[in-house]
Amino acid sequence: MRRAAWFAMILVPLAALYVSLLVGRFYVPAGTVARILASPFLPISPNWSASMETIVLQIRLPRAVMAMFVGAGLSISGAAYQGMFRNPLVSPDILGVTAASGFGAALALLCSGGAVGVELTAFLFGILGVGLTYLLARTYRSTPVLMLVLSGVVVAAFFSALLSGTKYVADPDSKLPAITYWLLGSLNGTSAQSLGMALPPIVLGAVGLMMVRWRLNVLSMGDEEAGSLGIRTDRLKAVIIASTTLITAAAVSVCGIVGWVGLVIPHLTRMWVGPDHRALLPAACSIGATYLLLIDDVARTASASEIPLGILTAVVGAPFFAYLLRKTQGAWQ
Repeated sequence: MRRAAWFAMILVPLAALYVSLLVGRFYVPAGTVARILASPFLPISPNWSASMETIVLQIRLPRAVMAMFVGAGLSISGAAYQGMFRNPLVSPDILGVTAASGFGAALALLCSGGAVGVELTAFLFGILGVGLTYLLARTYRSTPVLMLVLSGVVVAAFFSALLSGTKYVADPDSKLPAITYWLLGSLNGTSAQSLGMALPPIVLGAVGLMMVRWRLNVLSMGDEEAGSLGIRTDRLKAVIIASTTLITAAAVSVCGIVGWVGLVIPHLTRMWVGPDHRALLPAACSIGATYLLLIDDVARTASASEIPLGILTAVVGAPFFAYLLRKTQGAWQ
């Protein structure tokens, strides 16, 4: 990849982040936003109101940063899974992490857990769901791809049934609306505390995937070919699954179920940089971060009440995926 492309992958998300700090119902001038952001580091006399500083630093900035990391994390997870499974229809929820996290959050909401309790329970149940999938798929000290997919379907169906049961017994006047809204996905409750909980596992998982991205090129040729080239495929799969699980469970725990990002963005990125995972994974992070930032800007400004992220990502993602199918005629590399 050319040096200009690497600079673009860094600058475009940062530009989108700055634009996101300007967007909202309360107007803050662009110059004022720049001075507010620089004030903790430079001796700038404040000529803005306290409400402006609160909106920029405590409301918009944490939310925009969370959108960047969630979008980047889901995108890199989807790209890694599509390479590992050698399947263009794979997304980060293939192993049941989303269904398990959804049940964990619904259970916490049913028990009147606070924001921290909901996020922590959703994260732990997401890890539990993928752990069950991996254990079910282990056969004779190996982990076949087909067994992983089938086990993921079983675990996802099981936790989806538990989620339905939780919604069935929830109070229809208070608990059920809260569960339903959470499942639709939103970054409305983002705070510095939720950033502190979600960012470390997302960063850790992304670093893990970046460290093995060249091995993904070999693994995408098949287990036998990768093994003949000296790659320990089972260990590599375990690293990829653990990394993507950390990312996806953390993302779902703080913003609910946001679909299509981990499915569509890797395809769009592959059209730009090609199938080489050494460039594909960093580019997926950049495009995914920018994409979810823009989607969140629309979600909080397009109407009087905030639109759930899951609705917008599906409305945008499904037609675009259909366009990709027509453009590529079903071909995939």
